[in-house]
Amino acid sequence: MKRREMIQLGASGLGLSGLGLSLAGIPLSVLAQDRKGGVLNVLVQPEPPGLMLGMVQNGPTQLIAGNIYEGLLRYDDKLNPQPLLATAWTMSKDGLVYTFKLKPGVKWHDGKPFSSADVVFSVDVFLRKTHARLRGNLECLDTVKAIDPLTVEFKLKYPFGPFLGLFETGTMPMVPKHVYEGTDFATNPANATPLGTGPFKFKEWVKGSYIQLVANEAYHAPGQPLLESLYFHVIPDAASRAAAFESGKVDVVPGGAVEFFDVVRLSKLPGVTLTTKGWEFFSPHSWLWLNNRKAPMNNVKFRQAVMFAIDREAMAKIAWQGFAKPATGPFNSHIKYYSDDVAKYPRNLEKAKQLLAESGYKGEPLKLLPLPYGESWQRQAEIVRQNLTQAGIKIELTGTDVAGWNQRLNEWDYDIAFTYVYQYGDPALGVARNYTSSNIAKGSPFNNVEGYSNSRVDALFAAGARATDPESRAKAYLEVQKLLLEEVPVAWLHEINFPTLYRSKVKNPISSGIGLNDSLSRASLT
Repeated sequence: MKRREMIQLGASGLGLSGLGLSLAGIPLSVLAQDRKGGVLNVLVQPEPPGLMLGMVQNGPTQLIAGNIYEGLLRYDDKLNPQPLLATAWTMSKDGLVYTFKLKPGVKWHDGKPFSSADVVFSVDVFLRKTHARLRGNLECLDTVKAIDPLTVEFKLKYPFGPFLGLFETGTMPMVPKHVYEGTDFATNPANATPLGTGPFKFKEWVKGSYIQLVANEAYHAPGQPLLESLYFHVIPDAASRAAAFESGKVDVVPGGAVEFFDVVRLSKLPGVTLTTKGWEFFSPHSWLWLNNRKAPMNNVKFRQAVMFAIDREAMAKIAWQGFAKPATGPFNSHIKYYSDDVAKYPRNLEKAKQLLAESGYKGEPLKLLPLPYGESWQRQAEIVRQNLTQAGIKIELTGTDVAGWNQRLNEWDYDIAFTYVYQYGDPALGVARNYTSSNIAKGSPFNNVEGYSNSRVDALFAAGARATDPESRAKAYLEVQKLLLEEVPVAWLHEINFPTLYRSKVKNPISSGIGLNDSLSRASLT
């Protein structure tokens, strides 16, 4: 960096130590102007544990790795499939055979050609071993074959209605066969320098500071990417993240990267745009895990009492600053087959107290585990504690860090705990996993953590997944929603509308129903 540029930074009055930013991690606008296409600075929170998207599927990982790896399809804001690595696809009349035509001329970042052999390896070998969520959805898959270098055939054991929803980058990322075949996937050195077909290539990771990606000059989409480089900045302190955007050192703030009470203030700055678009596919849904294995949570009247005790409207206004709306049940309203024709649980303290008395609750203290993702979640935990206390439930808050939260839920070591999950556009892909008895297993904070089991619910989710006509699927899913609202295995809270903030000079940062997680190849700077 030139001495003149260093002086300009120091004269800004915003000390880098105060912002939690490293000098190398903040390309100044003058530097961006020297680069063709420009440099985009994006916040990532928290720092991802890794970037090998086939092995790590959390949100911060996909935010970055979604620029490196690609799936066969992408999805618009109506969740309709669009071409990506596949240019066309067909389904047989019986719903058992899907045939994909791959885009010619696609290359991996090391220059090797991408082909149907990579698809077969990715799906049938690598991801079956490394991707638990996809592995469950691939139970329907009988065979996947390379018909020729640019044609892949998927043959199913039985119809699976949402099969075409499995091909987005985070769910089914393509990985290079020539790099991973015959290796220990978990220890392959390529995990540290991820290699995909995407519009940006991995350049550098300075732990605790930033991750840099650079344009893939051989990208298969003509004219893309429009930017030369991306920097994803790691800033642990929430106030410093907000200050980094306010000062102009960061251009894009993904949903959840700053506290919700800062969002409105930052959105009013000159030259700033706010949007809640780009979350249609993920449809974030929050609730309280209620450990159904333990008293009093194993009593349906107690669980119903919790639902009546909680003031979702107040939480949406106070904790989420209006960027959330009360959930009506287990299905987010953005996903297919959602219905609000279900039992309702408006706040009613008298009803909650009546149900508590009928449940036999004796006033024993219960531990509430907040989600350690910032002050907004802590505020929500305080509201829930107050709500439940008002109903007569004794609550103790037991805070922990992210690793501790994961461990407690992995081992079912909790009474009541906060969470939010993605629903992936279809109940078979993102809802069933939280309520079917086959998904009761230690080791994941995102499966059937509550331990709920109902054979009718299992059968309805199976019927909805295997039906190919929309009417049959809708009928099964309406019944399952009604059943779950009666039995309340968890206490549903909100549909979260994560707001994205960005400089108005950034054009087209969100171009699909997956938003920033779908790559920034179409984004540009003016």
